[in-house]
Amino acid sequence: FERGSCISSVKTTLDSIQGLYRSFIQECPSGSLHLHEFRRMFGVKHDSAEAQYVENIFRAFDMNHDNTMDFMEYVAALHLVLRGRIEDKLRWSFKVFDGDNNGYLDQQEVTKIIRIIYKIKKSSATQERDLLDMSPDQICERIFRDVDINNDGEITLEEFLQGVQRSLWLQDFLHLDINPSAWVKRRLSERRLTGT
Repeated sequence: FERGSCISSVKTTLDSIQGLYRSFIQECPSGSLHLHEFRRMFGVKHDSAEAQYVENIFRAFDMNHDNTMDFMEYVAALHLVLRGRIEDKLRWSFKVFDGDNNGYLDQQEVTKIIRIIYKIKKSSATQERDLLDMSPDQICERIFRDVDINNDGEITLEEFLQGVQRSLWLQDFLHLDINPSAWVKRRLSERRLTGT
């Protein structure tokens, strides 16, 4: 999505945007949010599974790939996570998985993110245990079996969108990634960075 169209679609009041800006500038006086500051905002330790997930989120929201997030990227990120449509969230999830940004997912990229999501879900007592009866490698194999329609060992964006939308199992497993709003809201509200 483009920055201008995303920002124009944000349906918040001027007060909310000003509140977001004040919070953003308080955390990032330079006007640029760096990865280490983004991790700190979420209150995650550098070497945790959550830190790896936050790094992938940061990379996905750094739209101009300058290794920083400016205020416009920050607002676009919050809008997507907190109010975005499911298809937009799936597109974003694909971007989080696509570590080398080449437009398709290979086994290594999917396995890396699955391991992170697996660790986060495993540490949560509220997650469904049947999803965690499988190893990360088994989960990755099932994803490729269910989503890689042409069996070429790569998942395109189109295959990902269609595959996740038709697989309730995959939707349940990827819930943290497709709809991270509860996790993000909890992390940001603890720091009062959502403007609410």
